Amino acid sequence: MKNKIVPCFLACILLVNAVSVRSQQQLQFYHFQTDSLPTRWDEAFPMGNGRIGLLVWQKNQRLRFSLDRADLWDERSTLSLGKNNFQWVIGQVQKNQYDTVQRWGDVPYEAFSFPTKLPAAAIEFATDKLGKVKNAELDLANGTCLINWTGGAKLKTFVHALRDYGVFEFENVGEDFVPMLIPPQYGAAQKKQGNSVSGQGLEQLGYEQGQLLALKNEWQYIQVTAQGHRYLVSVKWRYHNKRITGYWTIVKDPSNDWLKKSAIRYSDTVYSSHLESWKEFWQASSVHVPDPDIERQYYREMYKLKCVAAKDAPAITLQAIWTADNGNLPPWKGDFHNDLNTQLSYWPTYTSNHLAEAETFTDWLWKIREENKKFTHAYFGVEGLNVPGVTTLSGQPMGGWIQYSLSPTVAAWLSQHVYWQWKYSMDQDFLEKRAYPYLHETAVFLENITILKNGKRVLPISSSPEIFDNSIKAWFQQTTNYDISLISYAFGIAAETAVALGKKSEADHWILLRNQLPALDVDETGLTIAPGFPNKTSHRHHSNLMAIYPLSILDIDNTADRTIIKNSLKHMEQLGTRQWCGYSFSWAAALYARAREGDKAKEMLSIFAHNFCSSNSFHLNGDQKGGEYSSFTYRPFTLEGNFAFAQGLHEMLLQQKKGVIEIFPAIPAAWKTSSFTNLRTEGGILVSAERISGKTKRISLVSEKGGIVSLRLPEKVFQIDRIDKAYTVEKGILTIQLERLKKMTLVF
Repeated sequence: MKNKIVPCFLACILLVNAVSVRSQQQLQFYHFQTDSLPTRWDEAFPMGNGRIGLLVWQKNQRLRFSLDRADLWDERSTLSLGKNNFQWVIGQVQKNQYDTVQRWGDVPYEAFSFPTKLPAAAIEFATDKLGKVKNAELDLANGTCLINWTGGAKLKTFVHALRDYGVFEFENVGEDFVPMLIPPQYGAAQKKQGNSVSGQGLEQLGYEQGQLLALKNEWQYIQVTAQGHRYLVSVKWRYHNKRITGYWTIVKDPSNDWLKKSAIRYSDTVYSSHLESWKEFWQASSVHVPDPDIERQYYREMYKLKCVAAKDAPAITLQAIWTADNGNLPPWKGDFHNDLNTQLSYWPTYTSNHLAEAETFTDWLWKIREENKKFTHAYFGVEGLNVPGVTTLSGQPMGGWIQYSLSPTVAAWLSQHVYWQWKYSMDQDFLEKRAYPYLHETAVFLENITILKNGKRVLPISSSPEIFDNSIKAWFQQTTNYDISLISYAFGIAAETAVALGKKSEADHWILLRNQLPALDVDETGLTIAPGFPNKTSHRHHSNLMAIYPLSILDIDNTADRTIIKNSLKHMEQLGTRQWCGYSFSWAAALYARAREGDKAKEMLSIFAHNFCSSNSFHLNGDQKGGEYSSFTYRPFTLEGNFAFAQGLHEMLLQQKKGVIEIFPAIPAAWKTSSFTNLRTEGGILVSAERISGKTKRISLVSEKGGIVSLRLPEKVFQIDRIDKAYTVEKGILTIQLERLKKMTLVF
């Protein structure tokens, strides 16, 4: 097919500017704005920089700052690993003696309060003389909280985006208006048992209560924790001309020199660098859809993403830097759950063009790699790399439901993020030094742990999170679709990265192993759980559907795959959502988007935003409207549902399948206008597009590395500005060579 090529530079500039101006104005509509302060910690205004965090709320008529630091952990171990426990577990399952396995691998997780993430402290201000709160706002654009009182007092507070301290500045207050540092009650006499969901009492840790020191215009709190660790919370302030300016910081294992020499000064220059960091973040990309509720939720998710992911910060845990401030340890100990939670938390980083934030995950995985290899050798008795499904900051296994907390395919799923970090950046150095070594070691482990049975490569025992929870029925003698999908994917990306490095013989080996795997099990319901086990109940974890998303092994454009995908989603609908959590809806949005069912994807996002989030947008897992969509009505806060929501929207706007970019692949019928700027695809391609009156009007592509790009054309007739480059169009797909960093724009 031939198309007329004409210059369209003016039209392109006008469209780009229109999108840019709109994206700058969007954020002000989505700030958190109230005429009163939140009265629960999980409804508070959240701020952070990946390393330290702050929640602003009201407790007992006082303004409260809940302070947190990401690496405050008690890592005392309760799981005793022997030599090749995996074979022992298999034997116990075969003998139907699973209570012995539960006592060893699961009971300690509930019985002991540690290992666990720790809260830091709080700051309180007596605001009874300031009058009522006139208005309170969390400015998403600047990561700053502003509060005004009827008596004329004002507050500006923020966590510096680049430096590890928070700042507060009150205006129109008296000299007696001073902060109070409130330590956690680690040494409380009353013992609160709790559980892993509600959180055990802090006193269960057995710490002696820390030392609180009152100095001139300063508080210091030093808490000794466990294994020789301690942390310091410092609050300093100064008063001048009815203004109190102060800062707080949290230091892990501070030296005596730090206690003597610490000095941080707040200035306009300091605030300017904070603002510049937030400006840079928001300039990376933008989206616009004609649904204000979904768009509001999206920008609040992206705001939280910057708050919890930053260079040199630990990876995102269940609650990251917002540990519960309720006298208890956080839900599920605030740990790293790698059977879903960490993975979903990083889903939106790649498409949203935030690779620096994504890198915090791969940095952490690389940091704990040697510890994970020791675990792999000890528990599984083979060489290679696997990762505990539930792990501490340093990568040590924590136990729990061991079908998932010690699953043999955890690293297979985590390796997708290592692969994505390379694929979306095309960073050759990362490929050579980290990506392939990690994927290679994961593939080696999977080769060693699988066995050939009747000519097929299978696991000796298998599971599918979190089917049958922690019962012996959760173990399957035949390899589940969840495990087959992950193992196949892991071998595939190991082969692809080997080819990219010229390691053909290694690539051939991984492909051979992948071809030995059994096919995914399918019946009239679509993807089953395992051979002979169709899914028969509503379930929160879409583990049997991994091949649809996130692994994208099945493709809606393939006739055979389309039938499987459609039947699987239809069956999921028939089973209903009564046993879903909030994240289930976020994930389902991406599943529907991959099936090009835009209206269903939008419905999933709407239900998540309206029913499963707190007033501050925190994902609370349970249905907060009395069980309208789910039987889970509790409210433990975790982050993965929030970030999976953002990716669900990305999948509606932009997809890439088998190297072909597709624009607006799953737009609801009612969305006549939509746009996005600088969303990223694999290959390091930045894509911008605009849809008006139900039709795509413009697409711009920029290749960071240069090379051949393929794009599914939304319309047959188009204008292109690249008159110097030849291109082809075959079966509706445009293929063209792009020069590095030179924009190509199509107008329809």
